[in-house]
Amino acid sequence: MLGAAIIVFREVLEAALIIGIIAAATRGLPRRGMWIGSGILLGVGGACVVAALTGFIANLASGMGQEVFNAGVLCVAVAMLAWHNIWMAAHGRELASMARQTGQAVSSGAEPITVLLVVISMAVLREGSEVALFLYGIFAQGGVSAMGMLMGGLLGLAAGVVLGATLYAGLLRIPMRWFFGVTSALILFLAAGMAGQAARLLIQAGYLPALADPLWDSSAWIGQDSVLGSVLHALAGYDAQPTGMHVLVYWVTAILILIGMLREARRPVAA
Repeated sequence: MLGAAIIVFREVLEAALIIGIIAAATRGLPRRGMWIGSGILLGVGGACVVAALTGFIANLASGMGQEVFNAGVLCVAVAMLAWHNIWMAAHGRELASMARQTGQAVSSGAEPITVLLVVISMAVLREGSEVALFLYGIFAQGGVSAMGMLMGGLLGLAAGVVLGATLYAGLLRIPMRWFFGVTSALILFLAAGMAGQAARLLIQAGYLPALADPLWDSSAWIGQDSVLGSVLHALAGYDAQPTGMHVLVYWVTAILILIGMLREARRPVAA
C-alpha cells in the first residue's frame, strides 16, 4: 500500500504541478476550463491505452520502447511550452490589460489556448502510463493485495492533487504586474526540465551518449525520491545524478527559449 501511494503521489504531483502552472499562466483566456478538462480526459484515456499495450510498447526499439515513447511525449510537451512562452512574451502585455475581462478574446486573434490541450494531455499521458507500469511491477512482485494498491493509489492521488492545487492558489495571489514574468519563468524551467528528462531516456535507450555519468551527485543534500526532490524534479527537472548530456540539453533548451522570448518581447505591440 505504501509503495503504491508513494509512486502515485510522485507521478500525480508532477502532472498536477504542470497543470497548475499552465492553468495559472492562462487565466483570463476564454474557454480555458474546457481545454484543461479535455486535456486531462485525453491524457487519462491515452494512459489507459498505454497501460493496456504495456507489453507491446516495451518490446519496441529492442526492448527500449517505453523510454523512446516517453521521450517522444516529453519532446512534444517541450515544443508546446516553448511556443507558449514565446507567444506570451509578445502578447503578455495585452493579456495583462484584459485580465479582468475573462469573456473577451485576445485582440490579436492568436490565442494559444489549444496549447493547453496538448501540454496537459501529454503530461497526464506520460505520468499516467508510468503509474500503470510501476503499479503493474509492484503487483507482479506479489505481497500486496489489489485493495491495498487501490487504497494506496487513492491516497497518493489525493496528496498529489492537494499539493498541485496549493501551488495554483499561490500563483493566483501574485500581483498582476509580476504574474506573467513569474509564470513564464516557471514554464521555461518546466520545458528545460522536460527536455533534460527526454535526453536521459534517450541515453538509457542508447540513442544519445551520456558524456559524463554522473556529472555530479547531490543526492546527499536533496534525495531524488524525497518530497523536495520530487517537487524540484517536476518544476525544474531536478536530477540528483545527471549526465553531461542531460545538463547540456537542459541549458541549450532554456537558452533557446529565452532568446525567442527576448526577440518577441522587443517587437513593438500592434496598435
